[in-house]
Amino acid sequence: MAFFDTLMSPPLLATLLAAIAAFATVLSFVMPLLVKDRGAERMKTMALERNAMRSQRLSETAPKERVNLRGEKPKGFMQQIVDRFDLRKQFDTEELRNKLKTAGLRGQGPLVTYIFFRMAAPPIVFLIAIFYLFVMNVTSHPAIIKLLMATAAAGAGYYLPNLFLKNLADKRQQAIRQAFPDALDMLLICVQSGMSVEAGFQKVSKEILSQSVELAEELSLTTAELSYLQDRRQAYENLGLRTGLPGVKAVCMALIQAERYGTPVGSALRVMAKENRDIRMSEAEKKAAALPPKLTVPMIIFFLPVLFVIIIAPMVISYVLGTQ
Repeated sequence: MAFFDTLMSPPLLATLLAAIAAFATVLSFVMPLLVKDRGAERMKTMALERNAMRSQRLSETAPKERVNLRGEKPKGFMQQIVDRFDLRKQFDTEELRNKLKTAGLRGQGPLVTYIFFRMAAPPIVFLIAIFYLFVMNVTSHPAIIKLLMATAAAGAGYYLPNLFLKNLADKRQQAIRQAFPDALDMLLICVQSGMSVEAGFQKVSKEILSQSVELAEELSLTTAELSYLQDRRQAYENLGLRTGLPGVKAVCMALIQAERYGTPVGSALRVMAKENRDIRMSEAEKKAAALPPKLTVPMIIFFLPVLFVIIIAPMVISYVLGTQ
């Protein structure tokens, strides 16, 4: 118990917090230097996706020569657990696959990993809570209360993979949402210059890569689907489904209607580009309007005491020196 008392002592905790803060400060300066360019790697992945789609189209015309588009199934401990307990029947749904695509996770590997952690997260969190409550003994509650707290933590752990997936999808959607109006402007220029929609998507995917890798990846996949799918409408619908953004879905619907009824694509793109720019501007104004309330508490806690010290300290020092 002496070890745990020493571990939980305020001076040691303050030292650990200071060390963590110093490490985080150093890491914030070092991480930008260590970040690699993900563009080439992600576009290489998209090239593999396009080759897989091309192989699928070829396999449809030559049924005797089947091509394994999914590649080798993910092997290892996670795959064995998922297969042994037959977890795919319970978790593998079309909705889950769409969520993984929205988060930028494709293939069988991420699917198996997600299914495994949906089952493994509750017992892992339960064991961590048991260790924290019983071994470290940080609370003085009865054992039954601690057991209920650990059980509640295990129940929360069941939703941790969903929370992680949602955060990943939100970040990806935010990156696409920020760059999508600029991509529409470039696509409008390409279409008005005489390019086809496929060539416009391919050109924009290369130009937008430096601004948003996620959007370049989606446009590259759409280019491949427009080239190989028999129904072009399906390619546009897949783009809206993968991104999950209302603005992208509206643009895809406008493109579908333009091809169906023969309306000018440039006019539809011009209107949609303006609407998406307005949406982006309104979101920026909303964030700017929410900034003053968020700054109120930090200003009261950190800025005002320092300001009072700077203002009052000279008077106090002058008074002390005058009395002496």
